[in-house]
Amino acid sequence: MKFENTGLENLRIDFGRLNYICKSHKLVLAGQWDYERVTFDRKFDLKEGTYYLRVFGYAVEGDVGSSDATIQLMTPILGKYYYPHGVEYGEDENFPSSLVETCEKLLADLKNEVEQFTF
Repeated sequence: MKFENTGLENLRIDFGRLNYICKSHKLVLAGQWDYERVTFDRKFDLKEGTYYLRVFGYAVEGDVGSSDATIQLMTPILGKYYYPHGVEYGEDENFPSSLVETCEKLLADLKNEVEQFTF
C-alpha cells in the first residue's frame, strides 16, 4: 500500500538529521542502505500478521556511507510479511484500518519534523 501525498515526497534533508528523526519514531535503518539509497522500517506485529512501514530515500548529494549526504524522500509504503517469501505490497493486500491510521499519523508527524530541516 502506497501512502500517496503525505508531503514527504521530494523533501530533502541531511542524512544524519533524517536518521535521528526516524529513530525517534522507531523507524530503523539497520542494513537497508547502500551508498545511494536508504530504507527506514518500522515493524508492526499484530494478531493479523507482521507488517512493515517503509520510508525510502536516495542521495541527491554526497554519500550515505560517509554519513555526508542529502537525502530526497520518496513515497512511503506499507507491506505484509509472508514467511518465507518476504514482504508483499500489492493492491490485493488487506491492511487493518487501525494500522493504516497509525501509519498515517506517524508519517504526518515525521513530515512535520523533517520539514523543519529541509533545504
